[in-house]
Amino acid sequence: MLILWLILSVVAIVGLTTKLKVHPFIALLLVALAYGFVAGMPSDVIITSVNEGFGKTLGSIGLLIVLGVIIGAFMESSGAAYTIADWVLSKVGRKRVPQSMGLMGYLVSIPVYADSGFLLLQPLNKSLSKKAKISLSGSAIALAMGLTASHTMVPPTPGPIAAAGILEADLGLVLALGIPVSLFALFFAILFAVKYVGRTYIDPNPQISEKELATIHQAAPRLGLSALPILVPIGLILLRSLSQALEWQGMMSECTNFLGTPFVALLIGVFLALLLPKKLNCEMLSSEGLIGKAIMSASSILLITGAGGIFGKVLQNSGIADLLAEVLSGVSLGIFLPFLLAAAIKSAQGSSTVALITTASIIAPLSTTLGFVDDWQKAMLVIAIGAGSAVVSHANDSFFWVVTQMSGMDVKQGYRMHSLGTLVLGGSAICGLFIIDMLF
Repeated sequence: MLILWLILSVVAIVGLTTKLKVHPFIALLLVALAYGFVAGMPSDVIITSVNEGFGKTLGSIGLLIVLGVIIGAFMESSGAAYTIADWVLSKVGRKRVPQSMGLMGYLVSIPVYADSGFLLLQPLNKSLSKKAKISLSGSAIALAMGLTASHTMVPPTPGPIAAAGILEADLGLVLALGIPVSLFALFFAILFAVKYVGRTYIDPNPQISEKELATIHQAAPRLGLSALPILVPIGLILLRSLSQALEWQGMMSECTNFLGTPFVALLIGVFLALLLPKKLNCEMLSSEGLIGKAIMSASSILLITGAGGIFGKVLQNSGIADLLAEVLSGVSLGIFLPFLLAAAIKSAQGSSTVALITTASIIAPLSTTLGFVDDWQKAMLVIAIGAGSAVVSHANDSFFWVVTQMSGMDVKQGYRMHSLGTLVLGGSAICGLFIIDMLF
């Protein structure tokens, strides 16, 4: 019955937001509460789930969303994003924006969480799509799939590292296997974004006309300065990952750990973004200025993302993930078993990292029985779980709401583009892994 209620909940969210035009925040909140009651959860557990789901989700990415939106606002208004767009288009060509964004997302999400990476790169993505005169939909989904591919299958992302540790897999082999499999999957995901998603037109920046674009270009800063608000935060986060991997000690370790924390890195990016306008004035920092408008535009994203966290937490506390794990753990399917188990848990509660860790914990005591004995087989097990943890991102995943709201998609489009895209990505990854398993 829990699984049936989950399916009906997803149908209800889509129906409320697309047919009745109910705001996604209200739809998610009402459906989460309804699911809790019909699933038989005690009222105090439902209330706790609501508070924890909203608080923890916004506590982890809320500030990142606000800071990312502020950086994007300054990059767009100053013309910096268009300076970078000109440079990228000159290198990759007008027809290859989705491919470029997919690869950028793939590289960025290795040290950075997918939500943060999307917020960092979406302003640039909008500019490139506007400049190339293509729909934002294809390039946005390509970016999201690039971020998801490395987030779920390539260390040092926390999920794959945790799964490798639980299963006692060799991290070097996990990395050696994860990179080609994730890139193989990303190829098909980008193909899906270009050939299918790109046919639905979404204006990259409907607020800016061609005449305004020409004016912005004239006042745009140089390429080096334009790139600083993006490159410096990413560089600091990468440096933090390197520091932890090499186990640096002393003052150097403390500095890199502090400056490379995503919140601090993005805050530095905001200060660097203040250098972009030709003339910075207090009005830009006021409630009516760029900062105020950016915060106002972020408020809707924050509420919807928080409501997605509520839905995910209610599902998690209802025990549906444990139920799916119990049902699937008794089936012998080779590498497809951990894939399906992770996919079921991911779809049920929303978090790829939770799906990775939970599935690894369930499979660990069964790994010998299932035939995953040596280092190579354990590395394959980690990647199979990672591929499953990408499938599927929908309404209970905060990343779903970040992608759809930052890209101007409605919920129905989000399911058709983003959710289906994650299915293509994860499905391609497990197929690629199966081919490797057959050959070696």
